[in-house]
Amino acid sequence: MPGKGFALFWRKESRFGRDVSSLVPTRKECLELIRQHQMLSHILQHSKLVTKVALLIAGKLNDTGQNLDLALVEAGALLHDITKTMCIETDENHAHTGGKLLASLGYPAVADVVRQHIRLDDGRAACDPDTVTAEELVNYADKRVKHEEVVDISERFRDIEKRYAGKVSNLEVRLQEVLVETQVIEEKIFSILSINPEDIEDIVTL
Repeated sequence: MPGKGFALFWRKESRFGRDVSSLVPTRKECLELIRQHQMLSHILQHSKLVTKVALLIAGKLNDTGQNLDLALVEAGALLHDITKTMCIETDENHAHTGGKLLASLGYPAVADVVRQHIRLDDGRAACDPDTVTAEELVNYADKRVKHEEVVDISERFRDIEKRYAGKVSNLEVRLQEVLVETQVIEEKIFSILSINPEDIEDIVTL
């Protein structure tokens, strides 16, 4: 079974005055999971760039007083497409299958991030206007990376529409719903930061 025998990395973090324990695989363990699941090379490169974008934004948000768990952001971003290679053949929803896989391996927090990297569970972004979650951040970072290139969200959605035209029912309606969610997340993130969305590409490539 993939992931069997993994060493579990325990961390303590404080939330709302309480100490809670969460299981998050290290970067090395994430890459081993990726190897075991035979992720295609271009999907791996995409995932690594999504991770770079997510960690960049997370670090800047934490500098403003946000409390994002960087290890969770990294694991969620690296593993967000963990089952996509398989789903190319099975035509399943890779966000759902990825979430189920990671939950079965004992990583519930990472599973939540992966499951929501296409659509947030509640269907609405930015329920809390003052706090950015790991789920929102990885969701947004994925929408900023087209293949292996950082782009704006408009270009990312144009590419998705082009690639999936005729393959997904009600594609235009569904994409519009996701675009609106992504725009809300973007607005929240950059209302907190002192940089603009278009600055991300330049900073990542430095």
